[in-house]
Amino acid sequence: MKLTMLGTGNAAVTACYNTCFVLEEKGQYFLVDGGGGNTLLRQLQRVGIDWRKLRTVFVTHKHIDHILGIIWLMRLICQGMARGEYEGEAVIYGHGEVIELLRDMAGKLLQAKQTRFIDGRLRLATVENGERRTILGHTVTFFDIGSQKDKQFGFSMELGQGRRLTCCGDEPYHPCEERYARGSTWLLHEAFCLHSQADVFKPFEKSHSTVADACRLAQELGVENLVLYHTEDKNIDRRKELYTREGREFFDGKLYVPEDLEGIEL
Repeated sequence: MKLTMLGTGNAAVTACYNTCFVLEEKGQYFLVDGGGGNTLLRQLQRVGIDWRKLRTVFVTHKHIDHILGIIWLMRLICQGMARGEYEGEAVIYGHGEVIELLRDMAGKLLQAKQTRFIDGRLRLATVENGERRTILGHTVTFFDIGSQKDKQFGFSMELGQGRRLTCCGDEPYHPCEERYARGSTWLLHEAFCLHSQADVFKPFEKSHSTVADACRLAQELGVENLVLYHTEDKNIDRRKELYTREGREFFDGKLYVPEDLEGIEL
């Protein structure tokens, strides 16, 4: 399986794209979030992923830097279906608020000849806390991350042979996620900024964490591989170097600080 980061930044970035990524295995794709606009389509093109092959999508929450790119994708998929350029069906998963918002925005922003495919060949599927689905041939469990802001879900994917990938969304880890995060082979966690620059970026005021916080957490949870994303972009040129240096003080496993469009073999 391969993880490709389409975007790695937080909501306010301009030097990179908002955090979203694709999991790929055996020619099938699982898109998680869409960023804040149609740059999603360019990012997919730049990594060689044909949007016509996207069949499964998950939207973690309703913030604009995660959901608006999905509307652009829905438009393309529906247009493709109407023109006979998109074969088969597609499904977008999300908790109830996300699905309701997507359906409402699509009804108001897209044309009737496009929206006629919604809830038909393009399914909008509500998932509940703890619900399991099979995606890319693997069992995926969706879970409520316990957000203190807007409702948000993460997910945990069983990779086989006891290996597990867990995505904690874009907020600091909450204790309710322990059953999924502890002992994960791969943990995807936000890191808004360096701990040494917390006074500059003020992550705690925004319900985010620092590199040091995320790495201490991963160490305590017995994580093998930690991927940091949803960062600031003022250090973009040296972000990988600076974040890795700070993180290694607190985490003994393998630490990844990917750039936009970077792929990681899982």
